[in-house]
Amino acid sequence: MNKVYNYGGNYINANANMSRAPYSSGKPTDYGPNPFVIDISKATLHNNMYRTALWTGAHLQLTLMSIPAGGDIGLEVHPNVDQFLRIEDGQGLVQMGDRQDHLYFRQPAFGDYAIFVPAGTWHNLTNTGKKPLKLYSLYAPPNHPWGTVHQTKAIAEAAEH
Repeated sequence: MNKVYNYGGNYINANANMSRAPYSSGKPTDYGPNPFVIDISKATLHNNMYRTALWTGAHLQLTLMSIPAGGDIGLEVHPNVDQFLRIEDGQGLVQMGDRQDHLYFRQPAFGDYAIFVPAGTWHNLTNTGKKPLKLYSLYAPPNHPWGTVHQTKAIAEAAEH
């Protein structure tokens, strides 16, 4: 039996195993490691937090991100984590390299683009547009604690240090 939830003004179908609608409490919720089905495009476009861990399992994590105009994810490396990012809306500049001072890979990216970041690769994504860059990211294995929510990049950086 499918249930229909009102999610940010959009009606979505979710499987019967899902006990509550995303953000039904007004706050983002991490639904992992339980079975979960969602319209990822609508969820990503509705997200206004810098980072929201929406599903965290033992071997995979889904986060939603919203990067303000002129902002960026921040230059980082995940030594043991592969990362997949998909831009739903907006435009950005992807940079990657083998060292933080050697970002030899540079490519513009737009809505519907996928970005693959191999473990151990320095990378950044900068919003080059005039509106928030809306994307989601898959980490394998998970990279952030279960339930992570960072309203802004500054809050995320403070939590990581």
